[in-house]
Amino acid sequence: MDNKLLIEEGKTILGIELGSTRIKAVLTDESGRPLASGGYEWENQYVDGIWTYDLEEVWKGLQGCYQDLLEDVKKQYGAAISRIGAIGFSAMMHGYLVFDKKEELLVPFRTWRNTITEEAAGKLTKEFNYNIPQRWSIAHLYQAILNKEVHVKDVDFLTTLSGYVHYRLTGKKVLGVGDASGMFPIDIKTGDFDQTMVDKFDALVSGEGFSWKLRDILPEVMSAGEDAGALTPEGAALLDISGSLQAGIPVCPPEGDAGTGMAATNSVGVRTGNISAGTSVFAMIVLEKELSKVYPEIDLVTTPDGALVAMVHCNNCTSDLNAWVGLFDEFAKAIGTPVDKNTLFTMLFNKALEGDADCGGLISYNYVSGEPVTGFEEGAPLFVRKAEDTFNLANFMRTHLYSSLAALKAGLDLLFKEEAVKVDEMFGHGGLFKTRGVGQSIAAAAINSSVSVMETAGEGGAWGIALLAAYMKNKEDNETLEAYLNNKIFAGQAGSKLEPKAEDVAGFEKFMKRYMAGLSIEHAAVDSL
Repeated sequence: MDNKLLIEEGKTILGIELGSTRIKAVLTDESGRPLASGGYEWENQYVDGIWTYDLEEVWKGLQGCYQDLLEDVKKQYGAAISRIGAIGFSAMMHGYLVFDKKEELLVPFRTWRNTITEEAAGKLTKEFNYNIPQRWSIAHLYQAILNKEVHVKDVDFLTTLSGYVHYRLTGKKVLGVGDASGMFPIDIKTGDFDQTMVDKFDALVSGEGFSWKLRDILPEVMSAGEDAGALTPEGAALLDISGSLQAGIPVCPPEGDAGTGMAATNSVGVRTGNISAGTSVFAMIVLEKELSKVYPEIDLVTTPDGALVAMVHCNNCTSDLNAWVGLFDEFAKAIGTPVDKNTLFTMLFNKALEGDADCGGLISYNYVSGEPVTGFEEGAPLFVRKAEDTFNLANFMRTHLYSSLAALKAGLDLLFKEEAVKVDEMFGHGGLFKTRGVGQSIAAAAINSSVSVMETAGEGGAWGIALLAAYMKNKEDNETLEAYLNNKIFAGQAGSKLEPKAEDVAGFEKFMKRYMAGLSIEHAAVDSL
């Protein structure tokens, strides 16, 4: 069918994801083929010691992103959107959004980036015998209780950013199991919050006199493919300020960026995995069995359909690298020879491949914020070298690329070396992989495994949540998410696969020895500054 007709007849799927620096919308046909996109740039704020986003900016961003999509559709096809086959919303996982009975926000949104819940995370990990990272919603809630914050008694609803957006647009207090697994541990057998741990938490805070139990304030957990409600008239008007969008459009369970990354890279099956590398970086591997013990560096979350996943999440990835590229950009302009930013990135990234496998002795720490995997509550970006080290542009850029993945590698090494976890396919997506072959080869060296990048990888999480919306709408009886993605979305799709080079693997290992030994330098920088 003609694309214009598809759009006008509502035979399309829409996915919108609120990322850390960009809100993106992708409109696809029902086979997952992207038709149009829209975007809106935004940034978190550091207010009173908290990384946050203003909720007014959430709606300004969603509306701006959707209007940008409408403009793209009009420009490409001369069409207008009034109907859509299905919609999905996703966002950054974790964090703390709490509302009272009047649906008023009790404290500013505390995002995943905050490292202010160390006491709570440690106590809950011990109580549950299950790793509870600092950014998980339950850690934020318990820390607020430990801090005796007065708002906790008034909590009526605790959710994530995707859950909040979904609720405002559909009236349903639900959450996809992947996003829910970053709030509170999931029982893989039931696909719901682990009741034993829920009971333990309620017992832990029973002396506080709250009117609520944990289940009262958490969203309902749903699996991929389930019906999570429909766009209400109020929701349609809130999303589309032009007033053209009709209510009643089915909406899939809201998901986190980890789950949409798995869908977008076709890595929801056992022994598949993916690395998402942008402002933050995380790697996820779908496990064959549970781990032998608790690792503070490794989260246990789930796929959008509830399979167990080991996740290593690092707060910092490309921000410091991007800042250095920005400095080169500023220099180029200052000498009167400005360079297109994409061209500059491509040149500098490719230059890194000319560097020594171990970066010539150079080290950098990309800690714009704290990094729990390596034990930092705060960060200070740092570049270090000895006078005799090989200091040139190639090694400098290679060092910053290695640094972008170094904390991640420290966590993944526990899975590969301590738990003998096997992975058949690893997929890369996100900004680090945009320059063909560069981030891919660095990642392959980091994990000593092949890394593939699909042609659609650039579509990212917004495309991933569109695929989950399409699965909900179009799946056949008893068709699993893995089968749907394999047979109906990714069948015959081309991609590029890179095997690790032995010298690069050895070089990265040598770099890591210096990196881990030099963490005391980073601690000194944080303490001194």
